[in-house]
Amino acid sequence: MPIGQIPLSQLALIFIPVAAVIVIQCRWSLNYQDTLYGLARMVGQLLAVGYVLVFLFESDSPLVVSAVLFVMIAISSWIALRPLASSSRRLYWISLASITAGGLPVLILATQFVLDVDPWYAPEFLIPLAGMIFANAMNAVSIAAERYQAEIDNGRNPNEARHLGMQATMIPQVNSLMAVGLVSLPGMMTGQVLSGVSPLIAARYQILVMCMIFGASGIAAACFLRFWRPQSSR
Repeated sequence: MPIGQIPLSQLALIFIPVAAVIVIQCRWSLNYQDTLYGLARMVGQLLAVGYVLVFLFESDSPLVVSAVLFVMIAISSWIALRPLASSSRRLYWISLASITAGGLPVLILATQFVLDVDPWYAPEFLIPLAGMIFANAMNAVSIAAERYQAEIDNGRNPNEARHLGMQATMIPQVNSLMAVGLVSLPGMMTGQVLSGVSPLIAARYQILVMCMIFGASGIAAACFLRFWRPQSSR
């Protein structure tokens, strides 16, 4: 039976275990303020993005959708560099180029050739899939950058550091491939099943998503590691 809208009074119940964790953090003298801040941001950002998506889905403008994609890539490229102690404008452009090279072709392949989206800029398809792709490419670049810099700082030569950086980046990606369907039932498939879609159809969409994420993440990380040359490695 498909699930309808969740009443706010019932949605509030899911915050009970969250409150329990916050109480534990307080009792153990842990930093619960960050948790409260993160929760407030999560609720605020999701509510805000809900209104934004309503606007985007109702708009029929390829320029608006293209602008949203550009903003997503630009922000993810900046956040990807957060684990590094310092970064430069040049490093940002490398991150931007890497995430674009890893994510954009995969997004085009998925929406225009696999799903055959018409029109090509249909926001109800393009925006959610782009979010999955660019977010995972961002995380892959973050892991690769942090590990590569750490290995360089520990005296590894660039080729060894690059190899270890790529290896570390792919560990969570490969783990996800192995665990999906056995340990975890991913969000997209869960959402489709809860909304009444056949599990067999939902599985096809999840295969698409897993391949998108794996391909975009690996390509983005490889591009970043290929083009970045830290000062200490010269």
